[in-house]
Amino acid sequence: MKIESLQNQYVKQWTKLHEKKERDKTGLFLVEGEHLITEALRADIVQKILYTGENPFNFPDCIEVTEPVMKKISQNVSGAKCIAVCIQKERTAEDPKRVILLDDVQDPGNFGTIIRTARSFGFEVIYTSKKTCDLYNEKVIRSTQGALFTMPVIRCDLAEKIRELKTESFRVIGTALKDAVPMSRIGDADKMAFLFGNEGQGVHQELLDACDQRLFIEIGNFESLNVAVATGIVMYRYRG
Repeated sequence: MKIESLQNQYVKQWTKLHEKKERDKTGLFLVEGEHLITEALRADIVQKILYTGENPFNFPDCIEVTEPVMKKISQNVSGAKCIAVCIQKERTAEDPKRVILLDDVQDPGNFGTIIRTARSFGFEVIYTSKKTCDLYNEKVIRSTQGALFTMPVIRCDLAEKIRELKTESFRVIGTALKDAVPMSRIGDADKMAFLFGNEGQGVHQELLDACDQRLFIEIGNFESLNVAVATGIVMYRYRG
């Protein structure tokens, strides 16, 4: 089968997946490009693959589309040759030792980079506030470079999650610029959870107050770091 019409019902359905409300409703999302689709196939979340030109994938449900159809479905300004329709899959972490908590992180590039870095440094799960950027935003997906497909990222009430982690013997450490201990003075523990905040406002005060300690990264000649950079530094230092 080859889809040529921009008015095709499936094309309309797939294009709607650009919107968060449609992704939430259907439990589907789009992945563009050969590398990311390969990672999605490894994670067993691919429902269909759409391609134009030559099909690089040995997958049972592939559909050829014309370039105008591909351009309509794609969110990549430079165009795409293949797009996968993927299934959102909830993942959990069993007995994690290294956890990240994100309080209202808004920038999709930051969010995606944090997920990718957490996967690289052995952190097993990320818990986010309900106002954190949408996990299946196209820019988040690209920034993760596929880490999203295997990394448990769970939206929840962070205040409740912090209380739960503390009952499970986690040391919960919030990042802050005031009333905080330098990172170099905070040693390792068996179970550690690190809380990072919004790009402009930082961590909500009530969440900081619930933490066991507050940490700041020693830097010179500037007030603060980008949240993705800060999480990268902390995750490297306390990597699992």
